[in-house]
Amino acid sequence: MRTIYFLLLALLLPFTATHATPLPQLRISVENSPSHVQTRAVKRFADTLAERTEGRLDIRFHDQAALYRDKDVLYALAQGKVEMAVPGTWHVMKFEPNIGIFLLPCFYGRPARDTYDILNGPVGTALNNRVEKATQARVIGSWVDLGHAHLYGVTRKITAHEDISGLRIRVAGGAANEMRITALGGTPFSIAWPDLPIKLEQKVVDGILTTHETVRSAKLWEHGIRYAFEDREYFPQYIPLIRNSFWNRLPDDLKKIITRTWEEHVDQARAEAAEAQLSARDVLLSHGVEIVTPSPAAVTTWREHIFPAQPKMVQALRIDPELLKQTMSELPSTH
Repeated sequence: MRTIYFLLLALLLPFTATHATPLPQLRISVENSPSHVQTRAVKRFADTLAERTEGRLDIRFHDQAALYRDKDVLYALAQGKVEMAVPGTWHVMKFEPNIGIFLLPCFYGRPARDTYDILNGPVGTALNNRVEKATQARVIGSWVDLGHAHLYGVTRKITAHEDISGLRIRVAGGAANEMRITALGGTPFSIAWPDLPIKLEQKVVDGILTTHETVRSAKLWEHGIRYAFEDREYFPQYIPLIRNSFWNRLPDDLKKIITRTWEEHVDQARAEAAEAQLSARDVLLSHGVEIVTPSPAAVTTWREHIFPAQPKMVQALRIDPELLKQTMSELPSTH
């Protein structure tokens, strides 16, 4: 009997130990739909990470804001209710104002590569450090893209920057977008997204600030959008964050697997975001939306035209002047 007892004990010990120490749970929250380019990118990362960690993490991916909307997810991270999120820069800048650097006139009309170059240099390092301090979360790698935001018209075709004068433009919110529209000669309006279609039909506004993909997904041509002006107002992105209290408990080899896996997916995520915007552009054209692309010379001229508004924007957004000075020194003078 004694021999049988010890045999049973030996068999049960591994089972007991396994259940006494549950796997670290990595809950990943995104708010977009399964078809959204950002959701697909984060899901690929989660799937690859599950394979590479070989059962050492309990990875649970949640899309469509099943856990939290991005406007709330940073609070959830801080409270330990979720381990990872990839919120848009427009949400993160509420915690770290210096993210607003990329919404200033100095970035107006610039190509994506200018943003990448800044993020890959000392300014990018400084920004990530500040984000980590403000959110108590680790930035695990490069930011991924949504795509350039442009102007879209209902009542008037915008053929040149001068046509923006007097237009009532709906913006998603935020002082930077409002002040930039004002500097361009327009009047910014804040309208909740669910109310936008009917407001467009009623011509409460003359246009909106958004992206090709957003217009496509909401079929805004059915609600009055007739024109697009591809002036590359700003370049929204998403920042990958993992809660510090979770990150700090992980062994170093797991941390390396996570950061390496994320970084290996960045190029594909950015390429797919660019392709999604191009595909959406084609859809807009097929539905009769007229698209005007200003010349590089015109964009440069108007970047210089609105630049005098930048000091007030810097003050309103609470941007560090020294960090901005360093950013400006690294930007190409023209494009």
